[in-house]
Amino acid sequence: MNIPNRDGDGYLVDMSDWTPEIGRAMAEADGYELNDKKWEQIMKAREFFEEFAAVPPIRKFAKYLDEDQKDVFDLWMTGPMKPITKYGGMPKPTGCV
Repeated sequence: MNIPNRDGDGYLVDMSDWTPEIGRAMAEADGYELNDKKWEQIMKAREFFEEFAAVPPIRKFAKYLDEDQKDVFDLWMTGPMKPITKYGGMPKPTGCV
């Protein structure tokens, strides 16, 4: 699969290029494993983004998922919003480097 242009951090240059297949292909190209649980959270983050036109901060996102923030961190083994937004075709979260 041909992955559209990405910036230096691996985010899509044009967010409208995103499809679930492209999100998965990007993760695969990065050697990043997305299980069903992670994919579910990516899709929930997209729902949030479409509803509020903003990337949720982790606290708000954990509440939106109705999950403990620590569990979300444990699942991703890192700051979860960066891979969630990257592979979900959303803008970089603010406050993340």
